[in-house]
Amino acid sequence: MDFIDNQLIRIGSSLLILLLTIIIAFIFNKVVSRIIRKNTLIMQNDPTNYKFLKHLILALIYIIGISLSIYVVPSLKALASSLLAGAGILAVTVGFASQHALSNIISGVFIVMFKPFKVNDRLSVRTYQGTVEDITLRHTVIRDFENRRIVIPNTVISDEIIVNSDFTEEGICKWIEIGITYDSDIDLAKSIMRDEVMKHPMHIDHRTLEDIENGEPEVPVRLLKLEESSVLLRAWAWAIDTSEGFKMSCDLLESIKKRFDREGVEIAFPHRTVILKNHKTTEGDAS
Repeated sequence: MDFIDNQLIRIGSSLLILLLTIIIAFIFNKVVSRIIRKNTLIMQNDPTNYKFLKHLILALIYIIGISLSIYVVPSLKALASSLLAGAGILAVTVGFASQHALSNIISGVFIVMFKPFKVNDRLSVRTYQGTVEDITLRHTVIRDFENRRIVIPNTVISDEIIVNSDFTEEGICKWIEIGITYDSDIDLAKSIMRDEVMKHPMHIDHRTLEDIENGEPEVPVRLLKLEESSVLLRAWAWAIDTSEGFKMSCDLLESIKKRFDREGVEIAFPHRTVILKNHKTTEGDAS
């Protein structure tokens, strides 16, 4: 009877340790996530290292908790010891099975160390585009512009060619390209495009001191190409990041179109001349 009671106490202790492990992990996750969010919003710190460290510590909490819960029950401890003692084949099997998981963890560590991208960077990977939301031990989570989550294993994204819109240098250049007709005033069109870009509140002056001293314009506007039906003009507009750059380019296309309409600059559209040859009118058509 004492043996059964002792076993029940040990099993209860094991379950209690598991419950405490889950509670500790939950509280740790909530508290650390709140601290990371606060530091990111208020102090503008890079949250990449903190988030990855959070996932690593959470994994350690679960490993330690599960190990302790097994250790307090002698029968489970004996079973674990026998498995470890004769686990030659099992170790090989588990090693092959966990090879992919371990490579993901190692790739995640390399991503955090060398930082080809960080949390909140805007990436293009294959056909996907979005903002890095999290880098876990196993995968990278990207939130696309439709608010969907794209989950990419760390080994896959480490081997991909990615376009990082926020890497190293702040600011993004947007090309504002508009084709005007051949009989429109080119100088007037360039002046309107330059003026509208400079008036936009999201536009930033990206010139260096050397560019300013050399008299480089704040907003270059150049004739890019003489096309079949249009004269293509391009203005270079700079914004602080990709999000503001997208909004600015949309606003500028609208404001420039309205200015063109008011000041008589015609936006080009394709023209076709149709010639009908050997068209003979029959008696039925003539009537």
